[in-house]
Amino acid sequence: MSGKLVIFSAPSGAGKTTIVHEILRCKQSVFSFSVSATTRAKRPNEQHGQDYYFLSIEEFEQRISDNAFLEWEMVYEGCYYGTLRSEVELLLAEGKNVLLDVDVKGGINVKRQFNDQALAIFIKPPGIEALRQRLLLRNTETEETLNVRISKAEEEMKYAPQFDKIIVNDDLQTAIMEAEHTINTFLGLDA
Repeated sequence: MSGKLVIFSAPSGAGKTTIVHEILRCKQSVFSFSVSATTRAKRPNEQHGQDYYFLSIEEFEQRISDNAFLEWEMVYEGCYYGTLRSEVELLLAEGKNVLLDVDVKGGINVKRQFNDQALAIFIKPPGIEALRQRLLLRNTETEETLNVRISKAEEEMKYAPQFDKIIVNDDLQTAIMEAEHTINTFLGLDA
């Protein structure tokens, strides 16, 4: 028996990771989380192998050459993100449902590969100004990186119609409930 995939994608700062963590907390018996790989610097609260596999650029590029990724992209200059093929395929083969937290183009690529076996959810911020404020509150951005993230977010939001479900994260609890309902319907968990 093969499991199913639930893919979450969003522009940086839309609240995707917060929603994913809450879904995993509430549905830990339903999902296995696929840990992504990245070349970006580890943030203070993150752990290797739990939040991401933190790889050097050289390690990441070698894995690209080895076709080790289900999807990958250089999201920002010198900063790769990707989903390890072996991890996802192993979990699915064990009949587990897999939750992915990936960038927008990666989400589209995975959905194309898995079609009806995957549900692709796009988390959308209520607007660009709200997104700017959220990124500022993180206190991790310079003016330059903030502008790059905002510009990228504007581009990524154009891809939202290619997803199965768009959830506007205007209110976090409402967005979580909407995501949970959408997942329950997809997995046939609604009674």
